[in-house]
Amino acid sequence: MQRRFTDYLQISLKGIAMGAADAVPGVSGGTIAFISGIYEELISTISNVNASLFKTLFQKGLKAFWTQLNGNFLLALLSGIIVSYVSFMRLANYLIENEPILIWSFFFGLIIASIYFVGKQINKWNLTVIIGLIFGTFSAYYISTLPSLATNESPLFLFFAGALAICAMILPGISGSFILVILGAYKTLSDALHDFDFKKIIVFATGALIGLLSFSHLLKWLFKHYHNLTLAILTGFIFGSLNKVWPWKEPLTWHVNSKGVKSPLLEKSISPFSFNGDNHIVFAILLIIVGFLTIFILEKVGSKKD
Repeated sequence: MQRRFTDYLQISLKGIAMGAADAVPGVSGGTIAFISGIYEELISTISNVNASLFKTLFQKGLKAFWTQLNGNFLLALLSGIIVSYVSFMRLANYLIENEPILIWSFFFGLIIASIYFVGKQINKWNLTVIIGLIFGTFSAYYISTLPSLATNESPLFLFFAGALAICAMILPGISGSFILVILGAYKTLSDALHDFDFKKIIVFATGALIGLLSFSHLLKWLFKHYHNLTLAILTGFIFGSLNKVWPWKEPLTWHVNSKGVKSPLLEKSISPFSFNGDNHIVFAILLIIVGFLTIFILEKVGSKKD
């Protein structure tokens, strides 16, 4: 596929949107990739990183290696993801702590629209596909109800946290950042990025790279052999994740860190009219609409032919 500079710029912008989504515990960058039309190319490109690719490097040189890798696509996308993820994580932390209803409202609208756009790509419905949809929905809902574990900073733990989180990050509907929250690794990684703790960052990134290369092969195989079923499960994942991003929540249990700062450990979704405090109902509805329309814009951009 011959691409122009503007095409790669567009891919970088999609990467920025993916990185911003992945920085929020509850929203998946995979959803953005799917809606913006680059998901299957991304999975295929990652899964093509294998022994034959490096054989090409040694036998045919760097140019052939880069072409087989689909390197321009990866470079454009990863540049956007990394810059956005590192910079937006701080903003996401601030908004979640200070304006949780407003940020969750935006992403709630985004995910509602995502359910429609991913689900409409299922071209044949049968009992197996319906069961896959139900399985994906209940799996994601169950994950969204899990309490967070205590923070763990051991290198081995960070390695496996990176491998698991990256798998979630490329799955539409399941947030890699939320998996990090459940594992107790989100704050550790956030602090490492803030303090430029390269040892922890490298350990986490190594685990993420190995997890990504392994999981992408499975996803590519599933899309090839069970396309409709895979789409149904992914649609279910997105639908089930709505519980996590519901804007109005009530804390059930609290966690107190070493500095004495309290944060909700387990929450339940409640009606906005039962919310204790300002429910920001008008702004919340407006942001739900904005999030919903954002996905329509991404889908329209992603559906354009090169």
